[in-house]
Amino acid sequence: MDLLVLGGTRFVGRHLVGAALDRDHQVTLFNRGRSAPDLFPEVETLRGDRDGDLPALRGRKWDAVVDTCGYVPRVVRASAELLADAVDRYVFVSSISVYDESLPPGADESAPVAVLDDESVEEVTGETYGALKALCEQAAEEILPGRVISVRPGLIVGPHDPTGRFAYWPRRAARGGEALAPGRPERPVQFVDARDLALWILAMAERGEAGAYNAIGPKSELTMDHLLEACANAAGSDVSFAWVDDAFLEERTVEPFTELPLWLPEENASLLAVDNSRAVAAGLEFRPVEETVRDVLEYERDIEDAVYDAGLDSKKEHGLLEAWREERAGTR
Repeated sequence: MDLLVLGGTRFVGRHLVGAALDRDHQVTLFNRGRSAPDLFPEVETLRGDRDGDLPALRGRKWDAVVDTCGYVPRVVRASAELLADAVDRYVFVSSISVYDESLPPGADESAPVAVLDDESVEEVTGETYGALKALCEQAAEEILPGRVISVRPGLIVGPHDPTGRFAYWPRRAARGGEALAPGRPERPVQFVDARDLALWILAMAERGEAGAYNAIGPKSELTMDHLLEACANAAGSDVSFAWVDDAFLEERTVEPFTELPLWLPEENASLLAVDNSRAVAAGLEFRPVEETVRDVLEYERDIEDAVYDAGLDSKKEHGLLEAWREERAGTR
């Protein structure tokens, strides 16, 4: 397969390109050359900018394009229009966040998506991100009807994740001591390893599939306590987890998913419990959770000085645990 990747040198993109090369595909990258420009020296790289500088893409043909970095519908539309006669398939990496806040647990791809009151808005924020991704999907489909694969992952995890969100838990387990664990131990969580996602995207493009897919794992239900247990085991630490309820965390304005990754208040928790059966039926497979945790921890140890915005700092965590214990003692 002759594959064009928009982006291709960060996280999902780098795993995708690596997997494509392992499968002997011909790969072309299109990016600005600002992030790891020498990562794939053997791969042809076209320079340009998604936002208004696309001439390098003209006059070429590929079997498929994977858009790993589309966030604004105007920009995605421009890429789709230019590539409409140059590719057979347009794979758009979207997000579970496209769904409306009223999403019920177990919802599938037919669930309503978020909308913007003003569709001219282009600032990507926590409030606009999902609706903008939905509009990006729609823009691509309008230009290439029946030829778009809209990939809707939730939290993407694994080595080379620049956000450090998932990595917070293995790192915190490795630090040991008492750690704050959010919500109910049996609360379900979902995520997908970037390496599994990359392999599935390639297979979907190879087969010429189309449509929207909740590309999220695992295959069967995973609970937060199982995940934290896997983190503790991988770290070989003496960490213990103090389970703190949602109301306490919300009252103290702990930031969901940022300060405590994979935690959402109950009213939004359905975003961690969507139906992934369509993607699984289309061949999405998942490595064991323990393998992902182990590989993330190994990667994090190699870059132990990395600083992330995600996760509670130790001082705030300690303060929350002290306040939690005092509150519980006062109710007895």
